Amino acid sequence: MEIYLVGGAVRDQLLGQVPRERDWVVVGATPDDLLAKGFTQVGKDFPVFLHPKTQEEYALARIERKTGRGYGGFAVQADATVTLEQDLLRRDLTINAIAQTADGTLIDPYNGQEDINNRVLRHVSDAFVEDPLRVLRLARFAARFHQLGFSIAEETLLLLKAIVASGELDALVKERVWAETDKALSTNNPEVFFETLRECNALAVIFPEVERLWGVPQPERWHPEIDTGVHTMMVVAAAAKLSPDKEVRFAALTHDLGKADTPKDILPNHRGHEERSVTRLNELCDRIGVPKSFRELGVLVARYHGLVHRAFELKATTILRLLNQTDAFRRPRRFAQFLLACEADSRGRLGLEKRPYPQADWLMRALKVAANISGKDFADQNLSGVQIADAIRQRRIGTIKNIMTHKN
Repeated sequence: MEIYLVGGAVRDQLLGQVPRERDWVVVGATPDDLLAKGFTQVGKDFPVFLHPKTQEEYALARIERKTGRGYGGFAVQADATVTLEQDLLRRDLTINAIAQTADGTLIDPYNGQEDINNRVLRHVSDAFVEDPLRVLRLARFAARFHQLGFSIAEETLLLLKAIVASGELDALVKERVWAETDKALSTNNPEVFFETLRECNALAVIFPEVERLWGVPQPERWHPEIDTGVHTMMVVAAAAKLSPDKEVRFAALTHDLGKADTPKDILPNHRGHEERSVTRLNELCDRIGVPKSFRELGVLVARYHGLVHRAFELKATTILRLLNQTDAFRRPRRFAQFLLACEADSRGRLGLEKRPYPQADWLMRALKVAANISGKDFADQNLSGVQIADAIRQRRIGTIKNIMTHKN
């Protein structure tokens, strides 16, 4: 029995990063061998075991053979005859197909170290095309390692396009699509994930609502970049700079989906796109299983971001209505997320990336002063429930009016 550290842990060490987790491959062993040493077997499709002390994953070296559609259409051979080189050959990228022995010796049969040095994301073998999930996975790696200067090898990009053309992406279940998207939203450059999917024609299959934004014009006065798809990627990038919050970044991605449905006779204007955006957002969320918190924030941003941009033009009554419609009094943290996404929208414009966005601070101040008024302020006035609610509303409006002269 021989045990090797493999995959991301080896790659991250070579990149000078702290590995997020460690995975091991076991060569020359059977399931009974590991069970006898106290390991616990997990996973039904192939033998993976948890170490009795560290709980790290140890997988028997394996060979996979394509037998059907989708990422699950494989027959797996995992026994003592499978070599380390055969196991590494089934992996996706050369940078993930490096093994390390207990004494630190690297085993690199597919030149992963060279690709790390050259900052190239390259497939290990043509078997890469057999797993459609690798399209999403590679787009995520492109986003994760973009800041280090990595790019996708031309021959690998051709294989990505071949997977898309084969129709295999249709076999992906929504849970896997969202899992990869969720991880991509955590990277420093989540926009690269979606740009990579578009480059290999996968965006139209997985995120058609987003793909349809390219080529849709906007008024140059407000959007020097003009193209709505370009703007959306700029907004996602701006959101990533403002906050590590994945929900904010998702809201940035989906805030303008309805612009693709704007009647052509009113372009480049987009009257009413907010509610159209909500409709498209809900369709996207239903299709790929987006969590409730992501959807709810996305809906608020899609529906009200234009109102926030015009915050200094609004009446006190409108500001209070916005606070109520966004449930800001009960959920101030989400309101702060909402404002971050709106700020990202403002900054996601060509030449305006560093433009101040005082609307956010102003609306947070309005929320703070209005939230200080509650029913206890009227407890001694012998009012009914409806009367108390109206009194709270009127005083909140008055308080907001009082600070409006200092809003700038």
